[in-house]
Amino acid sequence: MSLLSKNPKPRLACEIAADRVLAGKLGEAGQGLDACAARELAPGSVVPDLVETNLRQRSAVVSAVQETLGNLPARSHDVIAVVPDAAVRVVLVEFDTLPADAEEATGVVRFRLKKSLPFDVEKTRVSYHAQKSNDGVRVVAAVALESVVEDYEAVFHDAGFNPGVVLPSMLAALGAAPGKRPTLVVKVDARTTSIAILNDDQLQLFRTLENTRGVTITGEQLAEEVYPSIVFFQDTYHLNIERIFVAGIADCASATPALRAQTGAEVHELVSSSQLGASTSGSVPRWRMAGVVGALIS
Repeated sequence: MSLLSKNPKPRLACEIAADRVLAGKLGEAGQGLDACAARELAPGSVVPDLVETNLRQRSAVVSAVQETLGNLPARSHDVIAVVPDAAVRVVLVEFDTLPADAEEATGVVRFRLKKSLPFDVEKTRVSYHAQKSNDGVRVVAAVALESVVEDYEAVFHDAGFNPGVVLPSMLAALGAAPGKRPTLVVKVDARTTSIAILNDDQLQLFRTLENTRGVTITGEQLAEEVYPSIVFFQDTYHLNIERIFVAGIADCASATPALRAQTGAEVHELVSSSQLGASTSGSVPRWRMAGVVGALIS
């Protein structure tokens, strides 16, 4: 797993979701994509999970990745791999201090995560990003079973690409969200609803909820799922949400009245049409591209 990388960031990103593969190439200006592509997967091809095998129809997924990335005009085969939120546990952990040595700090983070994981922390990959807070250090930690990450990486290798960076979908999508003032980001996919709140360019809340309704969830249902997180944030930080960004549902306008009624905040789609390339085909759903776009423009 890699929240950050010391190497130059790839200009390609590809997301393997439960129902499709999506990919994009970063434009020269770095503000959006100059090309993107998508391919649907047969039901059951990918079943995101923290502990079970995710890739149930491996050859089909390899073919989809190969075809989708192959449709992009890129010479490099380095790619940011975006994986489902249900395959990764993302947690915020508070520390008074954190060791300066990266290896020692990772060990400290692993120890804190040990009791909150449904698997052996010694069999995981852990990546973290430290944020300074008034009371110490708030760590954004992403943890996944080594075997799960390796399976996703192997798909890219088999398709002829090098996954130099691996990100869970919601963390990738946050790269497209401004976070100077209190901002709620909601991302829906076929199996989960992920919720994040940003403020002062820091992640202050992160939750991934099971979503049995998939991308057909209504605006009222989405607002109902999000509401407890809004209340928690307001009670904890004594701040009101000022902006809301939504991704993963085809009709963002249907969610606007309910979300605005809860917060009074402006509601926007996370990915705009201007961020997708002119060579985008009509089969690429813009509302599903947040993970790819955010991973590339962040």
